[in-house]
Amino acid sequence: MIDFRYHLVSIVAIFLALALGIILGSTTLSQQAVTKGLQRQTSALAKRNDEYRRTQLRLEAQVEGDENFARTMGPQLVAERLKGQSLVFVETPGASNDSIEQLSNLAKSAGAAVTGRVTIQKKFLDDNQVGTVDELAGQLKPGSMAFPPGAGAYEKAAAVLAGAVVTKDAAKTGREDGSAAAVLAGFRQAGYVTTSGKPGQHATLAVMIAPSSQYAYEGGDTDNKALLALAASLDGAGRGAVLGGPSTAAQEGGLVAALRDSDTDKAVSSQDTVDTASGQVVTVLALQNEMGGKAGRYGTGSGVNGYLPSPVPAAGGNG
Repeated sequence: MIDFRYHLVSIVAIFLALALGIILGSTTLSQQAVTKGLQRQTSALAKRNDEYRRTQLRLEAQVEGDENFARTMGPQLVAERLKGQSLVFVETPGASNDSIEQLSNLAKSAGAAVTGRVTIQKKFLDDNQVGTVDELAGQLKPGSMAFPPGAGAYEKAAAVLAGAVVTKDAAKTGREDGSAAAVLAGFRQAGYVTTSGKPGQHATLAVMIAPSSQYAYEGGDTDNKALLALAASLDGAGRGAVLGGPSTAAQEGGLVAALRDSDTDKAVSSQDTVDTASGQVVTVLALQNEMGGKAGRYGTGSGVNGYLPSPVPAAGGNG
């Protein structure tokens, strides 16, 4: 005899089966909907990535075209702009040698004579060298030079080194006097600099090339200040100076960024695409403006006045 309990169990079993069927059916339908949704999203993302890729290729081709134009037309664009001037390069630790070589060739096209290069060594910036740097600056200082009251070791060294490689007096260019030779020899012997060419022949203009990366270690800010002291002295002792570097140098911690955050920015121009052909043309234009007492921030970094000087200095004008 089938009792009530049997009926109850049967009914519960039927309902459980129905519930399980509903769950399984809805899960299958849900999974299919989710799968179709993911497929649509994947297809949309793939299409968007293709669009981005095409845009990137188009922009890369445009940039390459702009660079080819600047490389080809650069010598004509800067012709005569630095006529009668001379230029010395100062290379900081970690700077790109390629930028100096390319800028050197372009400066010659602009009519400038390139005296040579002074490469600052890492030893010069070592914290444990401050006392020696101070002492050396005092020993090598020409008798006619007086340090400002309260000048630190690197301000003194910057003044002495700048006085050996740049001048405002056109009559002093093209020849190396005994004082300049002694200064450069002293810094070389101490392991603070190396030189190439004849930087002691007193150029009228200077370009300092910033490091490609920031001095991220402890004391990096101090190193930037030491190099900015040199940039300021080069500008003050000659007819003008430009600090150039790649875009990374204009980022936080970089030397170009440090210049733009300092009072030296009022006298020394900065350029943050010096590793490009167009940026090198702009550097020559900045040097031309420097001879007229105009400093500016050029490139693509934060706070620039523009990619290039505006108005562009007149061709053939050299301040």
